Amino acid sequence: MKIDEMETRLREEAQELVKKEPFSRSMLEEQVLNRKDFADMLSVTLACQLAGEVVDRAELESIFNSMYVKYPELLVSACKDLNATVLRDPACTSYLEPLLLFKGFQGLQAYRVAHALWLEDRRFPAKMLQNIISRKFGMDFHPAAKIGHGLLIDHATNIVIGETAVVGNNVSFLHGVTLGGTGNEVGDRHPKIGNGVMLGAHAQLLGNIHIGDGAKIGAGAVVLCDVPAHTTFAGVPAVEVGHPHDEMPSFNMQQDFTRDA
Repeated sequence: MKIDEMETRLREEAQELVKKEPFSRSMLEEQVLNRKDFADMLSVTLACQLAGEVVDRAELESIFNSMYVKYPELLVSACKDLNATVLRDPACTSYLEPLLLFKGFQGLQAYRVAHALWLEDRRFPAKMLQNIISRKFGMDFHPAAKIGHGLLIDHATNIVIGETAVVGNNVSFLHGVTLGGTGNEVGDRHPKIGNGVMLGAHAQLLGNIHIGDGAKIGAGAVVLCDVPAHTTFAGVPAVEVGHPHDEMPSFNMQQDFTRDA
């Protein structure tokens, strides 16, 4: 879905919801209906969620808006993430819900701005934003990490992505996933995740390992080695237990890895 189509869809959903649920009017008018475009909707929503004792809402809204003007590709990624959330999360019933209510989607978009700041060598504001995201949403993405588009960050609580991690496109994360190092080593030390990978709840992937395209990592797995493409790994330590039935297991979200044997 293109950016203008997403904006239209969000306005239509907001107008319908205001009619059905007057309690929602104030929020929907402030964050959707009175906003000029999708960038403005996203900026004010993130600012409302992240504002507090460190940075006030006006400052945050200004920096988000300015980065969306400078880097419109951030909005393209946001649209792809929003669409992925609606298509893959069975608890999601509208496009409005991830935008306004789902911290996984919101935290991912805030990370994208922090990453853009990092690439501009504005390291302190990037880490400051990382800190706010971590405290507000309970998810900690280092701003130097490289993360693709079309992601579902389901529930989001306790997800950690380290500094040198790389995540491909169309990946699905469940809560509690760690893309971490193995100690106090420096340099390239975090996992590299291919396209279409599904990472089960509380999976721990440690070290500079490579997870191939279309792989599936079972819930609670501790992965310490490379995982071939289109292979299911589970257990502690994780071992191969089968192969996903689909090329992109991140799309169907079938989390019972025993069916892949």
